[in-house]
Amino acid sequence: MRTLALVVLAACAAASLNYWWQRGQSVAPVDAPRGRIACISYAPYRLPGQSPFVAGTRIPAAQIRADLERLARRVRCVRTYSVSQGLAEVPRIARSLGLEVLLGVWIGRDDRANERELARAIEAANREPDTVRAVIVGNEVLLRREQPPERLRAMIERVRAAVPQPVTYADVWEFWVRHRELAAGVSFVTVHILPYWEDQPVPVERAVDHLLQVYGEVQRALPGKPIFVGETGWPSAGRDREGASPGRINQARYVREFLTAAAGRGMDYNLIEAFDQPWKRDLEGTVGGHWGLLDASGHDKFPLQGALAEDPEWYRGWVAAAIVAGLMILGERLAGRRYGPSGVAALALAGAACGATLYAQFRYLAESSRTVLEWAIGGALTAGAAVAAVLLSGAVAQLVDASAESRKGARRLVPPLRPAAEAIAPRAGAPRAAGSWLGLLRFAFLFAAAGQCLMLVFDARYRGFPVALYAIPAAGFALLGALSEAHRRTGVEERLLAGLLVVAAPLIAAQETLANSQAIAWCATCLLFGGPVLGQWLAREYSRERQHA
Repeated sequence: MRTLALVVLAACAAASLNYWWQRGQSVAPVDAPRGRIACISYAPYRLPGQSPFVAGTRIPAAQIRADLERLARRVRCVRTYSVSQGLAEVPRIARSLGLEVLLGVWIGRDDRANERELARAIEAANREPDTVRAVIVGNEVLLRREQPPERLRAMIERVRAAVPQPVTYADVWEFWVRHRELAAGVSFVTVHILPYWEDQPVPVERAVDHLLQVYGEVQRALPGKPIFVGETGWPSAGRDREGASPGRINQARYVREFLTAAAGRGMDYNLIEAFDQPWKRDLEGTVGGHWGLLDASGHDKFPLQGALAEDPEWYRGWVAAAIVAGLMILGERLAGRRYGPSGVAALALAGAACGATLYAQFRYLAESSRTVLEWAIGGALTAGAAVAAVLLSGAVAQLVDASAESRKGARRLVPPLRPAAEAIAPRAGAPRAAGSWLGLLRFAFLFAAAGQCLMLVFDARYRGFPVALYAIPAAGFALLGALSEAHRRTGVEERLLAGLLVVAAPLIAAQETLANSQAIAWCATCLLFGGPVLGQWLAREYSRERQHA
């Protein structure tokens, strides 16, 4: 078992290091045509605390100018979604930078707010007739079911009568096909085609072909009307949807391939979006905040020509692995524990695997956390995973150690693992020990993983798969139980939670399909965590029945 444990630890270390190595490998998607992008969605809510849903928010004109100066080097036009909260200044600033504007008018349920938007938009369009290229009255209003089609058409026709520019409405392509009568009220049809968000998600390798197919379908459904692709793009981070996987390379691939196809077909378009929008994570989970071609700090995420890697700073994962492995060996020596070659190897391999995994979890936490509460919960669980990494690595190394001192029987025994109930309320005279802390950690992570599984079963659309967070306790407790019978004890609480993980895993896999690699990794982690807890208990129960028989 000691040899097998070393092999398992080596495999874990190799897998975690290979994960970071693969993220550093360069690929070369097709180059986009050189020149500026035709148009891109611009929302300025990229700084901490900025959100269109926060009352009193007003974006300073200086920030809008700085943003548009960044974009003017890359694009010819920007699309906005509102003229409130300072955005009425966009056309004036855009004119000074040589940019055109697709002026958005936000239409919702509040009729008074709609009236204010319409009045401001009409004024802005008439004030900047050469800069405002078109006015977009409403964005996905039918999708959100906030106005009936006849009321929406009346607003569109009112604006058409008041401004010299073309007027349109923007929505997901299916709603144009369902409400074809709306096309008669607009100058051109603005459709949103987002392969990632389709009811049947489309993998990036087929995404542009899907867009072209949908574009043709809309043309056939609305003959005689010009079709404008008002939103299309790909997220750089977030959860997989079946085979549609976010990522830096996939975002670059989609954008480059789409720009090439659009140029070849003379297609008019607007990409979503200019900057990452952290506030969107409240609506769409992690993925909502990562659609920008620039991050929230204003830095380009990828070039439009040439090779690129998923993570140019991939080497930090290896550095974290080396640091944690070194700290674990040093910590054990300072604690007075002496290991032979097997024990040192086990500690080094476990430390490397844990270091690389903890760094992956930290990156996941930074991508997915926005509020103080999210940081607090995620940070506490990440700290717990770090503690579990130290305790489990030390325990496994002691059990694996095959030094001469160990063979003489002088090896220090690892305290037996205690179920959570005993760890919280130990028997009279029984002191709390390392086994108690491990028992509490096991229960805490089983409880948290079970909660995550319930959310993924019943409310999965915007939930992520925090594999790195649970990989350390899942693998560590499974290995500890395999090495020592004293670490197989469980209470009814642990067994119930483990049972929930085992039952939920196939349900999640069925919902997400086998094409979702993140979901499959999560389900495997759940089975690795819950399976041994149930398996070891069933094995003991069977052994007891045999003895009684």
